[in-house]
Amino acid sequence: MYSAIAKNKRNTVFIMIFFFAIIAGLGWLANFTYGGGGYGMFIAVVVIAGLYVLIQYFAAGRQAIAMSGGVKLTSKADNVRLWRTVENLSIATGMPMPEVYIINDPAPNAFATGRDPQHAIVAATTGLLDIMDDSELEGVMAHEMGHVRNYDIRVSMVVFGLVVAIGFISDMFLRMAFFGRNNNSNGNPVVMVFGLVAMVVAPLIATMVQLAVSRQREYLADATGALTTRHPDALASALNKLGEYGRPMRKQNTSMAHLWIADPLKPGAMAKLFATHPPIADRIERLNAMGRKF
Repeated sequence: MYSAIAKNKRNTVFIMIFFFAIIAGLGWLANFTYGGGGYGMFIAVVVIAGLYVLIQYFAAGRQAIAMSGGVKLTSKADNVRLWRTVENLSIATGMPMPEVYIINDPAPNAFATGRDPQHAIVAATTGLLDIMDDSELEGVMAHEMGHVRNYDIRVSMVVFGLVVAIGFISDMFLRMAFFGRNNNSNGNPVVMVFGLVAMVVAPLIATMVQLAVSRQREYLADATGALTTRHPDALASALNKLGEYGRPMRKQNTSMAHLWIADPLKPGAMAKLFATHPPIADRIERLNAMGRKF
């Protein structure tokens, strides 16, 4: 488990380097195609992207809970069952008690966010609390605490911020290409075409990397939660209920879909290709295999 945490911290650095390389490449292409002489546009792109990611690093957790409509539990009396579940898991793992929120939504779901265990937030919907028994609820919240413990929440926030930054930069330069007038363009049609293709492809690559990271983090959080409770069958049962009773969230936001324990969005034609979560059946099978080894 400690090796997984260390790997996540290393992956955060590698992912940031990879995404900043994409951003720098977009900035160079934009500067070469539209910027004329000098490196002003390239520097501006990199600086703005860096500032955006820094802001996201500190603010994304609060943004996520605000977008979901969560209400903070200020004391155990607000919801004894959920509070005690999270409190017991915090004691068992030696982690600080995260802030706990309830979301008024019949769709059963939960998520964790924040930049580290000292600034973590966990949330559960009323729909989740309604259908889960105590052991299943413990399994779900252990999964979410696993995201916190493994620093998945940090990886997810950094990746999310960089993906949004790349999409914004690409969209801005594509609009400049089709609707703007630039007297400083170097006039090279080959470079222009190459730059436009790169600006279209870059967000797709960034999104695919984000999805791959998210899927692997779900498997790791399942394993972490099962090891915490020593009851993988409970989490497997909870996932089965999520698959059976799951429904789209009332407040849907694609930017935070990867944070939830189950996909909160309406399925579409490209659902499998762009799914933020691995198939529930695969997750249950892995948990059942763990249970057989206990």
